[in-house]
Amino acid sequence: MAGKAHHTDATRMLDTRGYAGPTIHNTNPLHLLETPVRDRITESYYWKEQCFALNAATLCDKASALTYIGGTYGQQKPTPFLCLLFKLLQLLPEKEIVLLYLRQREFKYLTALAAFYVRLTFDATEVFKVLEPLLGDWRKLRRRTREGGWRVDYMDQFVDDLLVKDRVCATSLRKLPNRMILEDLGQLEVRVSPLGEEIEDIDRDENEVEEVDGNGNGNGIIVNGESSELSN
Repeated sequence: MAGKAHHTDATRMLDTRGYAGPTIHNTNPLHLLETPVRDRITESYYWKEQCFALNAATLCDKASALTYIGGTYGQQKPTPFLCLLFKLLQLLPEKEIVLLYLRQREFKYLTALAAFYVRLTFDATEVFKVLEPLLGDWRKLRRRTREGGWRVDYMDQFVDDLLVKDRVCATSLRKLPNRMILEDLGQLEVRVSPLGEEIEDIDRDENEVEEVDGNGNGNGIIVNGESSELSN
């Protein structure tokens, strides 16, 4: 009976007739997922049995128990990851709570879930500011593929997909403005790549060791400004 009431509650929120609840990007938050995906979620066993009566605290416990990410698989069956995303859109937790989910380090799938929610619900400038630090997070993630198989992903790749792709985990993403435009508007600082220092070291080494043409007797190598000859 409780599961039926839970299903009815979700259906009521999805009803477009006279919806007067909170909105995200000027729309019903649950409509950020496409209709076929929403229908699959609300009809799924996980949604009916595991998402009933969840609040921001108990959802955290459920997300901490996740063992993989993904959208739908097989015959469009939704993953628990996608069901919990839908529940987050129903709950609309305070921003501070979402950031706590994101920044804790113990449960990587909770971090991934929060990152997905941020991408869907935060404004563009906040999305870049909040998610870009995770581009330096190289923790492994297990992903359920559309075919029902498995593959290994990494947190930084997942977050990069959220920033650059228009569809992730069976979900269409609102297009983000070009980052350089936000920089020109003064809304974002110029991003410094975490690999910047390594790239500079490589460039420096290449300048220090430069292959030059010898006088027909071999190749000359300049190392730290000193020349040497290599015979053929």
